[in-house]
Amino acid sequence: MNYLIQALREHQELAVFLTLAIGFLIGRVRIRSFSLGVAVGTLLAGVAIGQLNIQVPAVVKYVFFDLFLFTTGYKVGPQFFRALKKDAFPQVAITLVLCVTCLLAAFTAAKLLGYDMGTAAGLLAGAFTESTVIGTASDAIGRLSLSAADKTSLTNNIPVAYAVTYLIGTAFIVWFLPNIGPKLMRVDLKEEARKLRAKIAGSGTGEPLMPSAFQNLTVRAYRVMRADLLNRTVAELEARPRETRVFISRIRRDGKIIEPDHATVVMEGDIVAVLARSELLMARGTEIGDEVSDKELLDFPAELLDVVITNKSLVGKTLADLARMDFARGVFLKKLTRLGQSMPFGPETRVERGDLLTLVGAERDVERAAKNLGYADRRTVMTDMIFVGGLVGLVTIVVGGLPLTLTASGGALIMGLVFGWLRAVHPTFGRIPDSAMWIFDTVGLTVFMACVGLAAGPSFFSGLQKSGLSLVFVGLVIAILPHTVGILFGRYVLKMNPVIVLGACSGAGTITAALRAIQEEAQSELPALGYTVPYAIGNIVLTSWGPVLVAMMS
Repeated sequence: MNYLIQALREHQELAVFLTLAIGFLIGRVRIRSFSLGVAVGTLLAGVAIGQLNIQVPAVVKYVFFDLFLFTTGYKVGPQFFRALKKDAFPQVAITLVLCVTCLLAAFTAAKLLGYDMGTAAGLLAGAFTESTVIGTASDAIGRLSLSAADKTSLTNNIPVAYAVTYLIGTAFIVWFLPNIGPKLMRVDLKEEARKLRAKIAGSGTGEPLMPSAFQNLTVRAYRVMRADLLNRTVAELEARPRETRVFISRIRRDGKIIEPDHATVVMEGDIVAVLARSELLMARGTEIGDEVSDKELLDFPAELLDVVITNKSLVGKTLADLARMDFARGVFLKKLTRLGQSMPFGPETRVERGDLLTLVGAERDVERAAKNLGYADRRTVMTDMIFVGGLVGLVTIVVGGLPLTLTASGGALIMGLVFGWLRAVHPTFGRIPDSAMWIFDTVGLTVFMACVGLAAGPSFFSGLQKSGLSLVFVGLVIAILPHTVGILFGRYVLKMNPVIVLGACSGAGTITAALRAIQEEAQSELPALGYTVPYAIGNIVLTSWGPVLVAMMS
């Protein structure tokens, strides 16, 4: 045992890796729908291993934290700048109200109970599950005119308060929003989701907003026998079924295969390959004529392609508008992703710059659509490492005699926002694959949390004994208050739809688990429509509260 302890002290990298391994194991433990997650799991593992008094150089912590912050900005950049537009005002307003209430609640509680600035910052970070506050507040404390011992004590109090209040903040809000939120607004969440679905879809049928997935699309061959379908162009025939989209992908005529265009005329004896929803062809396909087994006709290359919307002329248009355009012929939408979140969609859903559309269809049709929509985001393992930034965060502004700065970490976040937005506008450069994004995001955060836990380990339990019980109660109160204010403000002041209000609160509080719980309670994906813009704004504002709270407590 002495050998192991000595090895970990002399080779701190091994202590970090051991902390990550144990932290990820803890993070996988799930009780029903609740889990601590890898960030908190790693923090707790670091605290336990930190009892061995292992000293990890501080630069390691900040390198990985800056990497995590840059990635956070990169992911939310497109939605953050989109929120500056007028049509996003209600969601921005509810986010700012919730975030400001978060700051004031944490500050007021800390002052009333005599907490130091480290405990106050941990309280804010934990109650609102924003672990980035740990880094920005620690950096701000490190710049104060205090002794090294006082700085260390204050910094080590942050993870103590964070660990206690995170459990309360996450677990309770995940239950509070879907269960108490609707009662505060006096609505039935399932019924409101049904009404919103019908409104967006443009009908009261109550049918799911999400169209069928790829496996529900099919192509079948029919010999054209109906007289009213003969001697008509492909464009005329494809325009006939107004209620759905049907395409003639290929034609066999006199034994030869023809690749048709809009002007191609269907003649007697033609065998056509029809691409449409499988249930439509099953129900009405034989109205065309006898179905034919023609493998060669049906065996054409199909493609599943992700396309980023960058065409300015298409931003704000509905999916129905896009479907009527010539370039969309033969192409179906499988999935719409916004800010990494799979979004529900229907004919009236409007596309935004940076949206990722997963298209399905014949290869030539999908490639044509991609050229008109924006940029084909083809899968690759290469990361375009061209980004630099962080110096902007070193600019200091003096307010009331107090120096305020975003620090280098804040600069990394800002540059992430800028480059994430630029990537959405000009996606020909700066690609970070999903797997690399996971490394930057998850490993960046967990290594930072491991270093925080290792450093705080020796003083963690003494700090917990000093303020633990009060933190449990206070964490519960200040976690509930901002969400209550946000719900009431969104519903009764902004007159927002209740489903969107709850989605916006989960986004503003950066609690993705709460969004999942709201969707389950509503039996609908629609709360995600209110999530993305508040999530982008909430991440930035709550992160910036770290140095602001330290300045207020000073």
